[in-house]
Amino acid sequence: MERVRIGELAGATGTTARALRHYEQAGLISSERAANGYRVYDERAVVRVRNIRYLLAAGLTLDDVRVFLPCLDGDVAAAPPSDKGLRVALDRLAVLNERIAAQTEARDRLEAALREKAGDRIRPVA
Repeated sequence: MERVRIGELAGATGTTARALRHYEQAGLISSERAANGYRVYDERAVVRVRNIRYLLAAGLTLDDVRVFLPCLDGDVAAAPPSDKGLRVALDRLAVLNERIAAQTEARDRLEAALREKAGDRIRPVA
């Protein structure tokens, strides 16, 4: 099995060494130490890190991603979701919807207050 250093893994997955250390601290990936003290990863870590990034980009948190540990070494995007994975994703979606609603309300209150105080001097900021 081929080993890759942290910089190589970062380059192959479009992430940073710092993010990889964070994933490792969260227990999502693991490394060994080479004789020179550098972190080295199994080449299969490339797939795992790409899956982690895919799930994070979808809006999940690192804690959420832990639920998907059993399938991080495969094709997460194409695999049928487990009941537990679906539950985590639906819970995260609910949290995101609540945050969006709260931010929308805050924006609307601020906009109304500005219009009340400044009237026609307000120009939309797209």
